[in-house]
Amino acid sequence: MSYSQLDRPIQFLKGVGPRRTDAFARLGITTARDLLYHIPRRYDDASTVEPIGRVQVGMDVTVVGRIRSKGVIPTRKRLRIFQAVLEDDTGLITIAWPGQPWLDRKLREGDTLLVTGKVKFFHGRQIQPREFTVLERAREDGRPNDPQPAGVVFVSYPASEDLPQWALRGVFEKNLDSLISWADEDEYLSDTALGRLQLPKLSDALRMLHRPASVYEAETGRRRLAFDELFFLQLVQAQVRRTATELEPGVVSTRTNALIKPLHEALPYSLTGAQARSLREIYADMGSDRRMNRMLQGDVGAGKTAVAVFAMLLAVESGHQAALMAPTEILAEQHARNIAEMVAPLGVEVVLLVGSQGAAERRSNLEAIASGSASLVVGTHALIQDRVLFSSLSLVVIDEQHRFGVKQRMALLERGDVRPDVLVMSATPIPRTLAMALYGDLDISVLDEMPPGRTPVTTSLRAPSKRDAVHAFVRSEVEKGHQAYIVYPLVDESEKLDLLSASQEYERLKEGPFANLEVGLLHGQLSAADKERVMRGFSDGAIDVLVATTVVEVGVDVPNASVMIIEHAERFGLSQLHQLRGRVGRGAAESHCILVSDPGEDAYERLKIFRGTTDGFEIARADLRIRGQGDLFGSQQHGRDGMLRFADLLADEDLLAVAQRDARAVIHADPELSAAEHQDIKSHLYARYQHRLAMYGIG
Repeated sequence: MSYSQLDRPIQFLKGVGPRRTDAFARLGITTARDLLYHIPRRYDDASTVEPIGRVQVGMDVTVVGRIRSKGVIPTRKRLRIFQAVLEDDTGLITIAWPGQPWLDRKLREGDTLLVTGKVKFFHGRQIQPREFTVLERAREDGRPNDPQPAGVVFVSYPASEDLPQWALRGVFEKNLDSLISWADEDEYLSDTALGRLQLPKLSDALRMLHRPASVYEAETGRRRLAFDELFFLQLVQAQVRRTATELEPGVVSTRTNALIKPLHEALPYSLTGAQARSLREIYADMGSDRRMNRMLQGDVGAGKTAVAVFAMLLAVESGHQAALMAPTEILAEQHARNIAEMVAPLGVEVVLLVGSQGAAERRSNLEAIASGSASLVVGTHALIQDRVLFSSLSLVVIDEQHRFGVKQRMALLERGDVRPDVLVMSATPIPRTLAMALYGDLDISVLDEMPPGRTPVTTSLRAPSKRDAVHAFVRSEVEKGHQAYIVYPLVDESEKLDLLSASQEYERLKEGPFANLEVGLLHGQLSAADKERVMRGFSDGAIDVLVATTVVEVGVDVPNASVMIIEHAERFGLSQLHQLRGRVGRGAAESHCILVSDPGEDAYERLKIFRGTTDGFEIARADLRIRGQGDLFGSQQHGRDGMLRFADLLADEDLLAVAQRDARAVIHADPELSAAEHQDIKSHLYARYQHRLAMYGIG
């Protein structure tokens, strides 16, 4: 993108200068563009602001007024209270800040404040603010400010102690007209596109956000910026999708039913409708010359492995090899064992490749892989080492894909002249909009149906005072021959948090409630070898009770485990609780998930939702609604960018669908963005997201 007025350093704007430059930088504002996109965090419509004269005790209100007088009031308990009398045209009210006498130096008579809080009676009506904002500083000459016009929307920005609200508002007031006029240079949508999308011009949208005539108008402006975010995110993913599926030749798999039909006949159960639908989508991809780049998403127990095996057999029927990569050795061994059992009637060899194998076994397996006699290969990241040579690899299945970085996954796929089809599996159900946002580079198949006959897990909530009874129940289950997990949010004690920890409780439990039982400890600070050793001991039945942190969320199948205890359950998100619950209920025995918690009102509502359903997709939607989307992209390995500042994945589902459709259409019609009408889009794309494109070898 060529230099724009919006690229000028922040210090050269009116009212900033060198003195405030560092304070702006600490808010992430270094250029004029950063300031323009520093969007208000809150809007208060005048219609929602209560006239001070009408405020009644017990009301929860927002008021706006000028400070008529102020001072610090001492109390008998040596607590100093800053008080200010706030005035508007209808009356006066006292505002009190206990324990904050320093505000006397920050606020002055004549300042205009916006205050939110509950009205109490203490020597008259009083508000102790939950939140307050200095809307305007008093004039230097001591005269009161001009009154706010009727119908005004009060705008509050993200601010800081050394760059307070009133200072930010002053800088915006001096520069906003220029900033908005410069934003015309950033417009990339034609008038026709804006009309089709029913969105305002970029400069109009920014004016609506900073100087809205109504809260509705501010929302209209936000939706324009939300579309921009989603469109460029989907444009990046459309480029990645094209690179992954179209630029390199794919392998055309031809179904003969030499293996697929016998496996169908040998299975003791029928595939669910969701499994059959997903297989049709996978077979269609594998049967084309376009590389498959697909995610198979499904809840714990939905049958992802069976779908993967059928896909792998299509590759073998076509004369090629298929590989499955798992994040840990014990999970790879479990997959190899289960797959070998499934395909045993077919005479297909399954080879396991993990780092701990002896030299002779490893050499033999490498030879089988290189010769092609090993049709199905299962392993860990050992599969991506240079010494591993496949004879004809046409399909790669990646389990628990979120536990592999982008570079690790790509290393397995960049082998030879022909790149294999890719199927990634995820046991973390996520809402459709979140899947589109995070994984727009993938086609998605969803297993939203559970196989019949699976025993549901009984979920219950217990107070900490019932902990002894919970432990007694665990012991009774172990005496029946079962095993149990007990999960804690912390590894070690914390001075800041009053929470039980895995390490502390492990020592207490093995000497107390679970004396004479085999108790194991598993957490993320153990070495990889120690984690494998402990998990293998639990999997083999040598450990009765596994005390752990959330490292047990995903992975190993232990059918004999019938109890999951989650301590301080209020500290976990709903989706995390669901993953933990999925560790039990994998065998024939009745299984239990017990939440030990003394939750507040909000947490109790969340735990009630969790207790009331076992549908992972419903839980994921509730989790997104309650917790918010947060830094979704930052949590992804190797830099899924935190790109969603303006978009809301629940509110903007319609925008996301349109953004994905439009982005894919642009890349399909003009892959290099070389057409004249796409030059603005191209310049924005490479200016904003060049690092992400480079990560995938694009650009």
